[in-house]
Amino acid sequence: MRKNLPMLLVRIVVGLVFFTEGLLKFIEPGELGAGRFAHLGLPLPQVLAPFVGLVEVVAGGALMIGLYAGDAALLLLIVILTAILTTKVPILLGHRFGRFEPPKLNRYGLLSFLHESRTDLSMLVGCVAVLLDRGLTMVQTKRIFQR
Repeated sequence: MRKNLPMLLVRIVVGLVFFTEGLLKFIEPGELGAGRFAHLGLPLPQVLAPFVGLVEVVAGGALMIGLYAGDAALLLLIVILTAILTTKVPILLGHRFGRFEPPKLNRYGLLSFLHESRTDLSMLVGCVAVLLDRGLTMVQTKRIFQR
């Protein structure tokens, strides 16, 4: 148990953050759900935000209990990479990134990017760590049934 404790703690923290953020997309849809997605310029925000929220709740819960944790981490990795690309890369660049505008900040560039994306980067690294530790269970299960 002691050997697995660090990864257990990573899974719980990362899972809890995503689980909470997923719930908040439903509790505060104007600020954190469809309204935010619309403000960012994401397509079909009324559909996409609840879908992402559901993925975050289910995959975050799966991470916390260790059920298909690698597969859940892969889904959450896609979510967090999208969040970084749409909300944090414009801060790094200091200008538009495709259709995504940077927020109004006093400073832009690397230090602002690192400051504003500290939670996102932590979740990114946590998802990668879980994925490397656990692997993809559902892909392996599919291979077994194909034989």
